[in-house]
Amino acid sequence: MKDELREEADQRLARRLEELGAPDPRPTCRELLRILQQRSREEYDEEVRHYSEVVVPEVARGSRDPLESWVEYGVRLAERVAPGRAVSVDESGRAHPHSSPPKPDALLLHLPDGRRDKPLLVAWPRNPSRAQEATHALLVEGKQRLDEE
Repeated sequence: MKDELREEADQRLARRLEELGAPDPRPTCRELLRILQQRSREEYDEEVRHYSEVVVPEVARGSRDPLESWVEYGVRLAERVAPGRAVSVDESGRAHPHSSPPKPDALLLHLPDGRRDKPLLVAWPRNPSRAQEATHALLVEGKQRLDEE
């Protein structure tokens, strides 16, 4: 049954990503899980359980939009990695408090409370603007300028 639910959840997410032309949020979630696993096996196990018991069933059964569910799971993981707040960066580069459901054209970042922790990428917009690319480069990658194309 678990494999069937997971397969249905994957198919629903794939259809939604194709419909919206949105980037897949799962690689970001996997990276956040890797970071969490290195820091706390107990918290990692708890988040894997949450994935299996909450994310997969709600997506597979259609009780929540698949992309929204995955992005919110990413927000949850980022908060576990480093307590802070999620912000949505619009196409102009302005940050706003994150609200659900996430906007597909927003860059979603998690800003940790700790001064030494760098911001974490949660979700990438389907068509990032130059301002969003610059925000990501500066805050997440620590670059002072965008590479010329």
